Amino acid sequence: MAVHKGSEGTVKVGSNAVAEIRSYSLEETGDTLETSTMGDTARTYVPSLTSWSGSVDVYWDETDSTGQGALTVGAEVTLNMYPEGDDSGDTYYTGSAIVTGVSKNASFDGLVEASISLQGTGALTSTTV
Repeated sequence: MAVHKGSEGTVKVGSNAVAEIRSYSLEETGDTLETSTMGDTARTYVPSLTSWSGSVDVYWDETDSTGQGALTVGAEVTLNMYPEGDDSGDTYYTGSAIVTGVSKNASFDGLVEASISLQGTGALTSTTV
């Protein structure tokens, strides 16, 4: 069984790595359409449209112009998420995404952090480096 540490992962906007990543998430969902008819004793369904969304949490770095700087609200980007790293043979997910939100927060005893929300547009694909 293969297992991977979270620290192996990375996120890229196109080919540019996002700096100072703390964590990220990726969620895929699929709709269903009901096909039940009168006389059925159990509901039946068929698969329909799929969608995906994600988020990236970072330590804010204003000098990262091609990573964090490219993830501004309303931007449409090619997002690449590498759960096991970006070495040859590693699996990653890629798709077009729209940045739907960016929030920054700070506390007196911590670092400035940012959370970036993304909505996928079109299919998410899985491939290898």
